Amino acid sequence: MTVQDSGKVALVTGGSRGIGYGVAEALVARGDRVCITGRGEDALKEAVERLGTDRAMYVAGKAADEAHQAEAVARVMEAYGRVDFLVNNAGTNPVFGPIAELDLNVARKVYETNVISALGFAQQTWKAWQSEHGGAIVNIASVAGLAPSPFIGAYGMSKAAMINLTVQLAHEFSPQVRVNAIAPAVVKTKFAQALYEGREEEAAAAYPLGRLGVPSDIGGAAAFLTSEQSDWVTGQTLVVDGGIFLNAGVA
Repeated sequence: MTVQDSGKVALVTGGSRGIGYGVAEALVARGDRVCITGRGEDALKEAVERLGTDRAMYVAGKAADEAHQAEAVARVMEAYGRVDFLVNNAGTNPVFGPIAELDLNVARKVYETNVISALGFAQQTWKAWQSEHGGAIVNIASVAGLAPSPFIGAYGMSKAAMINLTVQLAHEFSPQVRVNAIAPAVVKTKFAQALYEGREEEAAAAYPLGRLGVPSDIGGAAAFLTSEQSDWVTGQTLVVDGGIFLNAGVA
């Protein structure tokens, strides 16, 4: 089936695999053109081939690098002439353990990658297109930003900051740009493997819906938050968690 071109363009950070790729796939499927970013050029090339070289492009670089942020947006504008949607998905979680023992330099790296990079990309898309033409931004947060999660405290702290960043951007960028966040629970990706590997059935049993998430679950939510169906929604965090918050804790 041929997909009708929507005329819209999205930039998805951390888009070569996992949640980011799931988002890019959902946006391409509805007719958007997409630019994905990430550190690994080979993985990005493979992802673009799967998405379709006529529908997607990539820019390689580190999310926290200001020069990369500027280059990515400039390349999108050069190739497509607009950047309607930004999905801030790039993130890192290099540490697992109690925050009482957290190396502060590691904490700074997590915050720089997960929060400051999102702000940097938002600033760039705002200046390049959205301030005059409008659009939408979606920040991929986490349920770990809403409640304590054992052993991923640094990650949770950064995602809580991202949720607050979402509210602040929504306030400042209105009415031109809507800004919302998605807070997933555990999604089956390489990034989250340590949270379920070797015990997936046990981990899934904690969820009222009986399974862990998959990237397309988040892709569908991002597609909604960048669609006309959500035109009166801004400053919100959409929890996509298989019902885990119905229980006492989070996985």
